[in-house]
Amino acid sequence: MSLRILLVEDEPGVVLTLSDLLSAEGYAVESALDGPTGLARAAGERFDLVILDVMLPGKSGLEVCRELRQQGKDVPVLMLTAKTRLGDRVTGLKLGADDYLTKPFEPPELLARIEALLRRVKQGSLAPILRYQFGDVEVDFERGEVFKSGAAVSLTGKELDLLRYLIQHRGRVVSREELLESVWDYNPGASSRTIDVHIAWLRQKLEQTPQDPKHIHTVRGVGYRFS
Repeated sequence: MSLRILLVEDEPGVVLTLSDLLSAEGYAVESALDGPTGLARAAGERFDLVILDVMLPGKSGLEVCRELRQQGKDVPVLMLTAKTRLGDRVTGLKLGADDYLTKPFEPPELLARIEALLRRVKQGSLAPILRYQFGDVEVDFERGEVFKSGAAVSLTGKELDLLRYLIQHRGRVVSREELLESVWDYNPGASSRTIDVHIAWLRQKLEQTPQDPKHIHTVRGVGYRFS
């Protein structure tokens, strides 16, 4: 059975182009031309992936993404954003989007990101964790908010992604290779050093004693484990 993709996009030309591209790759593609219709279909039907444009009539893609997550829907969401709207991309990730792609983009990049997201789902890496508490830290992944001893802590979108992945796989050693694939989607600019730096930032912001972490542990030569 073909994997089902819902494309929520209001430009007919883009819908036709992407539908043809994805259908040629073997996906079953359905579309919605506005936010309310897209939300209703994504919430009421089973899709393997939702491609969601930010600028939509009736309800923005950001609102659709937020409401999907508030309803407990954990379908992977790939957001399409204008190149100049960095704020939308950051907000989208904080509201629960799993990845984003800026327009204009090349078809191979879109297909690669779709494959990466679907691979993560198959590996069970998208468990619907909306909130989590450990020690004196409270994390609301829906709102992108983090509090430590009651005080707000600012985390970047990628730091939140990394923390969520570690929490989703708590108790298990997660290799750097897995983090590169699942959190950074093998971004050419990412490396093991990138992961180490982000881990250090998380410890600095969240651990009581960053030099002797209680929750984010290093497994030397392998990767990291959250406990």
